[in-house]
Amino acid sequence: MEFAPILLLILFFIIPLFLVTKLLKSKKPKLPPGPKPWPIVGNLPEMLANKPTFRWIQSIMNDLDTEIACIRLGSIHVVLVASPSIAREFLMKQDAIFASRPLNWSSKYVSSGYLTTTITPYGEQWKKMKRVMVEELISPKRHQWQHDKRAEEADNLVRYVYNQIKNGSGLVDLRRVTKHYVGNVMRRLLFNKRYFGNGSEDGGPGGEELEYVDALFTAIRHIYAFSVSDFLPWLRWLDFEGHKKILKEATDIIRKYHDPIIEERFHEWRNGTRTHQEDWLDVLISLKDANNNAFLTPEEIKSQIMEITVGAIDNPYNNVEWILSEMLNQPKILQKAIEELDNVVGKERLVQESDIPKLNYVKACIREGFRLHPIADFNVPHVSMEDTIVANYFIPKGSHILIRRQGIGQNPRVWEEPLKFKPERHLKKDVSLAEPNLELFTFGTGRRYCPAVTLGSTITIMLFARLVHGFTWSPPPNEPVINLSETETDTTKAKPLVALGKPRLLEELYRQID
Repeated sequence: MEFAPILLLILFFIIPLFLVTKLLKSKKPKLPPGPKPWPIVGNLPEMLANKPTFRWIQSIMNDLDTEIACIRLGSIHVVLVASPSIAREFLMKQDAIFASRPLNWSSKYVSSGYLTTTITPYGEQWKKMKRVMVEELISPKRHQWQHDKRAEEADNLVRYVYNQIKNGSGLVDLRRVTKHYVGNVMRRLLFNKRYFGNGSEDGGPGGEELEYVDALFTAIRHIYAFSVSDFLPWLRWLDFEGHKKILKEATDIIRKYHDPIIEERFHEWRNGTRTHQEDWLDVLISLKDANNNAFLTPEEIKSQIMEITVGAIDNPYNNVEWILSEMLNQPKILQKAIEELDNVVGKERLVQESDIPKLNYVKACIREGFRLHPIADFNVPHVSMEDTIVANYFIPKGSHILIRRQGIGQNPRVWEEPLKFKPERHLKKDVSLAEPNLELFTFGTGRRYCPAVTLGSTITIMLFARLVHGFTWSPPPNEPVINLSETETDTTKAKPLVALGKPRLLEELYRQID
């Protein structure tokens, strides 16, 4: 009988406590839904067996009918979001927790050890470089300062297209045109030069620019590619998928063109042959700290310029190629854009940046392009700096958060007829390309938003407006309907847009800019 008190204690106190503890544990939020992971490697086997990865992720979320999912790659939880309201929880409500970036070989290599802004993890270096970008390079004052360079490249765009039409069959490869226009603009802003070599006589790229732009797009495709070695670092030395080799070759090409210009410019400032600022490179070299010493090292400047060029070129070209393709299949929409441009600008001059505030339908077309055809399905990853709860799901520290641009833009719970190109859905009094509510993903929001909203919007709008205002476009004779299929590997258009162009303004306007 001496064991009776102990038995009673177990029955009346310990067992209920155990049951309560178990009940509390059962109520702990779970991870977002997703496929069951394997030990150690997680879902990497499925990822490797279902390339491209973003198509596999699309199918997972569709099969689960969920707007938030989780896959485990190695030991890392990758959380995927296709809902504006859930995205706002990550990037607005809990922005401070998700303000960092992944640590992987490719981003570290391209940024020379995380010396830049966009791909650098949260910390003092990121704060320093973001301040440089926002206050020194893309402030409203700097934007106005570089207006003439952008205007010259908008003129050169028209000259290049006009010369191709006049000297050829009238068929224009608009993918090539749009890619190299953006490349030209960025080289003018950074280095005050259009070409690394001599260019072509018609205003188009030379061999140097062709090699350079191809290298930029190769780098873009590989910086945050789903590479096994990023999730199993002990395999990094194998270069399992060849990513390291490809990225090294691409960055070597980019630096081959950048570094001599940057080094020569440093020399000019040191020896006094250059004394005033002409471009962003001059601004970066001229920055001083409180003791009047150089604020940025040469390696910081080289790395930041690398990041700017890689990050700037893809969105404008992709957007304009897609929306022109959609509009050639829906001529009434194209005609509405033409009519707005003619009403605002007329036919006696070319459209200018000062016209942009009045071009609401043009901007609505561009917004619709970003909604329906983003350049990639995922934004740059965010990383959780602590455990937290989002949308009633447990998000562990170290999780990678990927907002699915296409998932949000084509979400049927958000958009009526989500697969239809319909610019009117965006029309309001003052249309902007920014979307802080994340109902479509353009420049993002929170601490990690893209600060180049004005510049990115201007480049994209002027590219589209100059092409539509300056020329009449129609499908090529052998392709009455433009093929709108995506490539299998990403969200870009499978076939480059080639269209039949004709000048539609006064002949003297084209002669003036020639």
